[in-house]
Amino acid sequence: MALTNRSVAIDRSPMTFVESLYLPSIFKGMGITFSHIFKKKPTINYPEQTRPFSPVFRGLHVLNRDEEGRENCTACGLCAVACPAEAITMEAAERLPGEENLYREEKYAAKYEINMLRCIFCGLCEEACPKDAIYLSETFAPANFARKGFIYGKDDLLIPNKNTEPEAYAKAKGLNQ
Repeated sequence: MALTNRSVAIDRSPMTFVESLYLPSIFKGMGITFSHIFKKKPTINYPEQTRPFSPVFRGLHVLNRDEEGRENCTACGLCAVACPAEAITMEAAERLPGEENLYREEKYAAKYEINMLRCIFCGLCEEACPKDAIYLSETFAPANFARKGFIYGKDDLLIPNKNTEPEAYAKAKGLNQ
């Protein structure tokens, strides 16, 4: 008794002389092989060529600045709370007199670290931030041999100031490609 109606009885009849030579099967296989020679190769030469990514691709984190070049992050901690992998750690500090050109608000992130080995690139930190201080760029996380190289600090994440370093800002934004 069959459980499904998809079962097919196996043909046990003896092979003919042409089938026993296996030549039709060999030619069929060679035809498939030679047809792949003329197809477009799926491989790209990475350093010279880059493949296009989806518009919703999530890459490395970037700490944003405002139009005047001040840091947007106010160390509210919402990104760290929203992170399901607990990859973000931060410490807040008070802005001192004379530092108005560096920090946007009275509080700023004195220490901001993201452990990229724990990050799952979900984008919840980006959604939780009320100041648009963090976003996920379209850049890959580079390879590294040491675990310590995957823990990015504030100096690694902060985008260059577009007023004082326009070339580095364009490179970080991907505008000069």
